[in-house]
Amino acid sequence: MNFHLAKLMIMGIGLGLAAGVGLYTFWYGKGYSYMSNDPGACANCHIMNEQYDGWLKSSHKTVATCNDCHTPNDTIGKYSTKAWNGFWHSYFFTAGGFHEPIRITERNRQITEASCRTCHQQMVHSITVSETIKDSEQVSCIMCHRSVGHMH
Repeated sequence: MNFHLAKLMIMGIGLGLAAGVGLYTFWYGKGYSYMSNDPGACANCHIMNEQYDGWLKSSHKTVATCNDCHTPNDTIGKYSTKAWNGFWHSYFFTAGGFHEPIRITERNRQITEASCRTCHQQMVHSITVSETIKDSEQVSCIMCHRSVGHMH
C-alpha cells in the first residue's frame, strides 16, 4: 500500500470516529429535541430548570414559547441561533467554565429585545418616538421587564 492511500485511510477513519462521536453525543444529549418548539426541551439540561420553572409561572406561558423570545422569527435565524447556542452550551458545560446561574449573552439579549419589540410593536413605537428619548439612547424592554418571560 502506498503512502497516499494509507494517509487517506487514516483521515477517513478519523473523520468516521469524529462523526460517530458527534452523532452519539447528539443522541445522548437529546439534541433532536431542541429542533422542536417544546419549552420542555430547554429543560433537558438541569441548568435551565430555573428558567423553565419561571416560564411556567409567567404571564407569557400562554402566548410565547422559549423560541418566540430567544430566537429570530425566520427559519434560518432560528435554527442557526439554536445550533450556535447549543454548541456553546454543550462545549462550556462539558469543558468547564459554564457560569451558574446561566447568563444571557449580548447577542441573545439583542435577539430577545427584538422579539419584545416585534410582539409589542404598537406600545414600543409610542415609547421610542417620544421626544424625551435622545437618538443615542436605546430603551431596553429587558432592563425594566426582566421577570416577564420567566420570573427571576
